[in-house]
Amino acid sequence: MKLKSFCHILLMSLLIGMTINCVLSDVPYKEQYFDQTIDHFNFVSYGQKTFKQRYLLQDKWFDAVNKGPIFFYTGNEGSITSFWNNTGFVFDIAPQFGALVVFAEHRFYGKSMPFGADSFKGNNIGLLTIEQALADYAVLINKIKKTYKATKSPVITFGGSYGGMLSAYMRFKYPNLVDGAIAASAPIYLMSKVIDPSQFFVRVTSDFKQSNPICSANIRKAFTTMKSMASSGPAGLKTLSEKFRLCSQLNETSYDHMVGWIRNAFVSLAMFDYPYPTNFMSEIPAFPVDKSCGFMVNTTDIVAGLAQISALFYNGTNGKLPCFDIWEEYVECADPSGCGVGPNSLAWDIQACSEVPMLFSTDGQQDMFPPKPYTPQMRVDYCKTKWGIVPRDQWAGLNLWGKDILSSSNIVFSNGGKDPWAFAGVLHNLSANLTSVIIPDGGHHLDLRGHNVNDPPDVFKARELEKYNIRLWINTAFLRNKNN
Repeated sequence: MKLKSFCHILLMSLLIGMTINCVLSDVPYKEQYFDQTIDHFNFVSYGQKTFKQRYLLQDKWFDAVNKGPIFFYTGNEGSITSFWNNTGFVFDIAPQFGALVVFAEHRFYGKSMPFGADSFKGNNIGLLTIEQALADYAVLINKIKKTYKATKSPVITFGGSYGGMLSAYMRFKYPNLVDGAIAASAPIYLMSKVIDPSQFFVRVTSDFKQSNPICSANIRKAFTTMKSMASSGPAGLKTLSEKFRLCSQLNETSYDHMVGWIRNAFVSLAMFDYPYPTNFMSEIPAFPVDKSCGFMVNTTDIVAGLAQISALFYNGTNGKLPCFDIWEEYVECADPSGCGVGPNSLAWDIQACSEVPMLFSTDGQQDMFPPKPYTPQMRVDYCKTKWGIVPRDQWAGLNLWGKDILSSSNIVFSNGGKDPWAFAGVLHNLSANLTSVIIPDGGHHLDLRGHNVNDPPDVFKARELEKYNIRLWINTAFLRNKNN
């Protein structure tokens, strides 16, 4: 998923490292550490041993007298400071609600390493699970409530992407602690059998086709032309290396890797197709999909156009990289959308092996990319060799509810029409208390970002709906607590 943040997204990517350097939030935070239990579910292996879990906190708006709510961000696959810097919606509304704001870092990411430098060695990785992370958050919520004498304060969780899944799961698993959840761009149906994984890259293709049908057609042709050039021998590989400004000469092996490197750029440009500029390793313009399609429609050299799109992502509009190192900038892993590089990418690779199945393939027919299958057996072989992990997807589907979530309540699932991950999200209302909101012009959890004058009208409406539900959940909790 590679969503390591918005500001310092380490792709996957996640992310998470590749880095997004955005304008940082002007909301200060208190960085704190909590002695968190290493293993919540085994009383023998680690006993009472703990590790330092990092969390960020801002209490300047907290209305303790009137039992203001706790807004709790369920950190996902990256450093928690990155999410703090780019989840402005929480800070936009916290003063209105008198909320205490807490952003908790996910175990095995950022500075929350249970075993320090040895966290990714041997059996230590067995403690990197969704269940352990949820238990961490539950224990931390209790700790925060006691510290602030806020035992009657309602708790609302927030999260985007994998963090959105965690936000919903907190309501599933700990409804006694969590009164409501905002689950933005949360592909929770990855854990079920109701989705077609191939639709991920179909959605990426659709973004570019909607920009201009000629664009997606020419991208498909460009990949075909590239394959012919690569198959022609050293001369063709040399030409491709020059067109893409690669640091090292391509060979038959590295050509396949380069295709993955290019595909990764398309995934990220589609996910972060925002209506204003962002910094993704370097300057990325507003509406990067439209910008990319300009390279493919207004050219007589479609392979060069493909190279320009790759450079737009990896080098930006004002990029200064003299060449591209495809091995440094893209690492294949258990997540075909990309895991990124650096320690955070290791953690996400493990989770993509153990509990989060992402069997995204391309076939060149229903999508615009070269055929690149990714089967369950390929995932098993990779994960067993790399980490000694054999996936148990049926267990994840059962334990994390799979497709049947109707017994839960008080969750808003938001999804962007431009976001490829929406194919695995909740796209219609499931009940009066399980609400879906679609943002047709929205990218990957755009609604969690702070207010911007260039935001499309539909994201304003989505945020208003989310605020309405948050207030409803808080009021309901107040009434319940008053009667108890």
